[in-house]
Amino acid sequence: MQIVPVIDLLDGQVVRAIRGDRASYRPVVSQLCPGSAPLDVARALLEHCASRTLYIADLNALTGKGPQCDLLAALAEALPGVEIWLDGGFATPDAAAVALHAAGTNAHPVIASESLPDADAIASFTARWPEALLSLDRRHGQALGAGDCWTDTRHWPARLIVMTLDRVGSFDGPELNTLAEVQARAAGRQLIGAGGIRHAHDLDAARTAGAQAWLVASALHDGRLPAQQVSS
Repeated sequence: MQIVPVIDLLDGQVVRAIRGDRASYRPVVSQLCPGSAPLDVARALLEHCASRTLYIADLNALTGKGPQCDLLAALAEALPGVEIWLDGGFATPDAAAVALHAAGTNAHPVIASESLPDADAIASFTARWPEALLSLDRRHGQALGAGDCWTDTRHWPARLIVMTLDRVGSFDGPELNTLAEVQARAAGRQLIGAGGIRHAHDLDAARTAGAQAWLVASALHDGRLPAQQVSS
């Protein structure tokens, strides 16, 4: 199981994401490093997970304030060789291009269903960025954004994120039924889960359910996943 650490960036700081309620996010407090400076937190997470992949959610972009381009560029410069999965709530490829230019050549866009008008929009991203990831977003059992993104698989890329927003930072456990629902239509694509991880046993259950990777933040900051469990 690959652990992909996550940082949520808001106004130049890393904040703690809880259940997708972005208005209530506050600067992160972590056992891995002091403070909420993005580079410090990113380095601590990557080292702890022995990861060369980092998921970045630019909450300024997601909430309509525009991407934090200077910060993204600084992170990319300081983390050479790290693959960045960038989520900025991109509704169009042109919107994504601005942030991706700042984030460097190792950055790939996360296409979030909550931001798309329909499933056909996926193709406009993957034609430009074949390594893009599609995030299928759900909250409280309801698909977010264009519902046909979940059912029309024609343009699905090779990597799919199953994002259960109400479980993010919740320690309620991973939502494996949704994962199984997507796996039934995934046709061999890589499945990446998000939300709810409490401990290593959850990672084992997620692996058994078909996930090949999982996005994690809170369980890492709270010391629930020691380094030896993350890298196993």
